[in-house]
Amino acid sequence: MADTGDAPSVKKPKIAIREGCLLGYGNPLLDISVQGNTEFLEKYDLKADNAILAEDKHKGMYDDMTETFDVEYVPGGATLNSIRIAQWLCGEPNATTYFGCINEDKYGKILCEKAKNDNVNFVYQKTDKEPTGTCAVIVTGTSRSLCANLAAANCFTEEHLDVEENWNLVEKAKYYYISGFPLTVCPSAILRIAKHSGEKGKTFTTNLSAPFLCQFFKDPMMQVMPYVDILFGNETEADTFAKEHDFGTTDRKEIAKKIAALPKDNKDKPRTVVITQGADPVIVVKDGEVTEYPVIPIKPKDILDTNGAGDAFVGGYLAQLVKGESEAKCVKCGNYAANLVIQRSGCTFPDVPDFE
Repeated sequence: MADTGDAPSVKKPKIAIREGCLLGYGNPLLDISVQGNTEFLEKYDLKADNAILAEDKHKGMYDDMTETFDVEYVPGGATLNSIRIAQWLCGEPNATTYFGCINEDKYGKILCEKAKNDNVNFVYQKTDKEPTGTCAVIVTGTSRSLCANLAAANCFTEEHLDVEENWNLVEKAKYYYISGFPLTVCPSAILRIAKHSGEKGKTFTTNLSAPFLCQFFKDPMMQVMPYVDILFGNETEADTFAKEHDFGTTDRKEIAKKIAALPKDNKDKPRTVVITQGADPVIVVKDGEVTEYPVIPIKPKDILDTNGAGDAFVGGYLAQLVKGESEAKCVKCGNYAANLVIQRSGCTFPDVPDFE
C-alpha cells in the first residue's frame, strides 16, 4: 500500500478542455442555510452530519428557519455543487453541462442566473407541478444537517434525454458525474447515460452520497454500478455500503477494494474508488492498489461550514480529471477545493481559484 501526498507519477499529456466535456444530472435545489443549534435539530428530529429527504413533519421547518435565524440562499444540490466547482476550476466557459428539473418561479430563476454566472450550461426540464426544490442546511459548529424538499427536482423524467438537442449534449460529453441522490427520482435516466458512457469508452462517475441511499435505494444503485468507472463516497457512506452488502469488514481500505472489485461491464477499465474521511487521509483504490492521500491541515477555528465539502472535493477532482491529470493531482485539487469551501458559508468560492 502506498502512502503519499506528492508521490511521483508518470506525466500525462494535458487534454485541451472543450465546451461541454463534463455533463452532470442532479436535483437542483436552492439551499436555505442557517447557523442553527441542537434544539432546532431536535425540534424537527434531525441529526448533525446527516442528509435526508423531507417528510411531512419537516414541511413547516423552512418558514421556521427564515423566522428564527439569519438565512443565506445558495444554489445547491450535490451534483450542481460539484459541477459549479469543476467549472470554476476548469476556466473554459461552458465546459460543463447540467441537467435537472425546476419550476420557472422565483427560486428557479435564481438558480438559472447563478448557474449562468458560474459559466455552467444549465439545460433544465421545466415543470409546473411543483415549486423549485429547496434544501434546509442547518449548521451547528462544524457539523451540518441537510433536509431536502425535492419538489420540482422530483419531477425530472427520462423524456428530457429524448429531446434531440439534449441528447446531443450527452453525446458531446466525455465525462459524466451524477451523484447518488437522483436515484430517488429517475434511475432510468442515470442508467441510460451510464450505458452510453460505457458503450463509447467514456468515463462515468457517481457518488454513494448518503447512507440512506445505500440502504433503501440499493437496487437502482447496483443496477448502475457495473457502468461506474469512478465511485466517490465518504466514511459513513462506505461503512453503510459495506454493512448492507455483507462485506464482513470495517477496514475502509478493504471496503474500498471490495467496492472496486464489484462486477463491471467494461472489465478492461478497472473501477477507481475514492473514499474521503474528513480530516483523515483520502483512500483511493486504483488498479487494485490502495493509496492514501493526506488532506490539507486546518484549524477547527477556521472551519465555517462543512456543507458542500464533499461536493467540492468531487468538483476539484473532476476539474483535473477532464484535463488528463494524474490521480494524485486529481485528489490534490479535490482537497484544495474542499479545504477552501469549508472556510466559507455554503458551497461558494472566490472569483478566481489559486490552485497552484
